[in-house]
Amino acid sequence: MTAIEFTYHIAKVSKSLKPFAVRLTKDSDDANDLLQDTLLKAFTNREKYADGTNLKAWLYTIMKNTFITNYQRMVRKNTFIDTSENLHYINSLENSTDNDAHNKFVMEDINRAVDSLEETYRVPFMMHYRGFKYHEIAEKLHIPIGTVKNRIHIARKELKDKLSLYAYSF
Repeated sequence: MTAIEFTYHIAKVSKSLKPFAVRLTKDSDDANDLLQDTLLKAFTNREKYADGTNLKAWLYTIMKNTFITNYQRMVRKNTFIDTSENLHYINSLENSTDNDAHNKFVMEDINRAVDSLEETYRVPFMMHYRGFKYHEIAEKLHIPIGTVKNRIHIARKELKDKLSLYAYSF
């Protein structure tokens, strides 16, 4: 199989690799990197591929092994070995710090998305979020319970669309 033919076959199969990469990495950007690494390894090692075998299975195996190797490398890189005599650094909390910047940005985005909802959807949604039952919301807003459920459903759907950026972040 020529390099061009091989590239053509990989391009056809590679679309099914993206969801697998997302499941492994739980992050869209990391999934794209893993997919790119997989395709690069497959292309550079194309002479090892035997014609007539399952190309998709071969690519999935490369992706899984690449992910495992990268994960093990990251764990080794982030492992801190305390060489002090009394293990002072391992047992010390004075050198640790929390960075809440990411959480702050996420909460700002969530609040902005909720605030951007039309009031007819935002009010029942926020009441439900705060613990009100459907029938309590219906009584307080003087609307049928089915309308309450529908508005909360629409609010959730709009928020899901507006916050789709975070779908694979957590």
